[in-house]
Order: sequence, then structure tokens, then C-alpha cells
Amino acid sequence: MRAVMIGRSGQLARCLTASVPDGVALTAFGRGAFDLAGAPNFDGLAAGHPDVIINAAAYTAVDRAEIDREAAFALNAQGPARLAAFAAARGIPLIHVSTDYVFDGCGSRPYEEDDATAPLNVYGASKLAGEQAVLSAQPRSIVLRTSWLFSAYGGNFVRTMLRLGRECDRLRVVADQTGCPTSAHDLANCIWRVAARITGSGPPFTAWGLYHYAGAGVTSWADFAQTIFASHPCGSTGIPRIERLAGADYPALAPRPRYSVLSCAKISGSLNIRPVRWEIALANVLKRLQEPVQT
Repeated sequence: MRAVMIGRSGQLARCLTASVPDGVALTAFGRGAFDLAGAPNFDGLAAGHPDVIINAAAYTAVDRAEIDREAAFALNAQGPARLAAFAAARGIPLIHVSTDYVFDGCGSRPYEEDDATAPLNVYGASKLAGEQAVLSAQPRSIVLRTSWLFSAYGGNFVRTMLRLGRECDRLRVVADQTGCPTSAHDLANCIWRVAARITGSGPPFTAWGLYHYAGAGVTSWADFAQTIFASHPCGSTGIPRIERLAGADYPALAPRPRYSVLSCAKISGSLNIRPVRWEIALANVLKRLQEPVQT
């Protein structure tokens, strides 16, 4: 399989690069070679004759998006729309990643793929516009909504908590937002399984469309932090005391959904891909972080 990935430096792109299966030739395009938000070089993309395109590029600065709406929509919506149109014209299947932030968080049961969307912030609105554009322009697409990504790479909640825990003996963490922490390493494995399925020999793949993939199990940000520190004390400071606070009292420009639990029944039933428990995924990432420093 020849795979082309848009994105190189983000945590998901790095996890995909680190887990390329045998028999897969991956070409990754960073912003310098393929500016998804600006004037992408589609000739360069086509030159590799890819069997599948994976879009791992996104504008993920949730708060900054509130004051930089144009940039968020350029990378999360307009760029993916052009990418999907290119993929459709060339007959190349596309895998695109979206987010739980397309929902308003007012639900009380796990969100399914066909539940009504109502994003609370610019980031969520831009990602919703992107997934809709992809599915409209390229029917042979898989859009994967995920949530609360963390990994051994880059900036994410786990690495931020560990850094702050080394500096502080008390941390203020939101306790009334509930979701499913998801390892980007596990999401990368899911994407590779999907890629193999949609490009493999055998009966033509027909189960295109929208799927959820998130860590199994539910927690709050505060409980997530507590579990991180219980598993990984921070040197001389030990386990910081977690001060639990309401999301409304946390200084953030963008409102967050209170309930971001995604149902993964569809991907489990249709594609036989079952999410990993978030506690197990966390233990795996903490183990990776014991190894030589990840940047």
C-alpha cells in the first residue's frame, strides 16, 4: 500500500509515522511541502500515486481559534474540502480526522454518529464544516471523530500535567467536563487498520462514512489528572493536590462541551475495531515517556 499523509509534526502524524505497518510505504507532507490551508501542491501529492490519503493536519488551538477564525476554517474546513475534491477526481480514498467538539455536550448518553451536531466554539464549527465538506466531495471517505487525544509526543494533557506536576504542589483542574481520553498511538493503529481495509483485496469496501473512535471508558479532566499522578509521581514533589473546579471558573476563551462521550458501537460492529480502555492506553503512554525524551 502507498499512503500519503498530510501533516508531519503533530502528535497524531508522529504516531502514524512511528507505527507504519509492514508493506506500507508512507510519504508524509509537512506544511512546507503541502500547505493545506493555503495553496497546496497537488501535483506533488499525485506524483506518489497513493492508494490512500490520510489527513492528519488540523488547527487544534481551541482558544486561539476564537480570535483567529479565518485560520481555523482555512486549515480545518477549506483545505480538507479541496483535498477531498482532489481525492475524488483521482479515485483515491481519504481518511480524515474530526472531533467530539462538533457536539454541544448537552447530552446524557454517548453520542452516536447521526446525533445532531451543535458546536459551542469556532474550533468545533470549523471541524464540523470540514467533515461535512469531505463527506460531500469524496463519498469514498472515512471520517473518524475522536476525543481528548494524548500521546508521548508534542503538547497534550498528559505531558502538560506531568510538566506542571514537577513545578507545582497544587493544580486546578476542571471536574465537570466528562469525556473519553484517547491515545493518539491507538488512534494511529485504528487508522492503519482502516487503511488496510479500504485498500485491500477482496470484496469492494462499501462501509464509507462517519465513525467514532475514542478510548473506552469515561472520566473527567480532574479524575484523568489524578490517575496520571497516581501512576507517575513527579519526582520530589510527589503527587500534586488536585483542586477541582467548574469549567465556568476556568479561564478559557472557548467554551467546552460538558459531556463529550462518543459511542464507538458503529466502528466496533462494522469494522471490528474496538477501542482500548483509556487507563490501559495511559499506562502505555507513561511507559513510553520513561524511555528517551520525546519532543
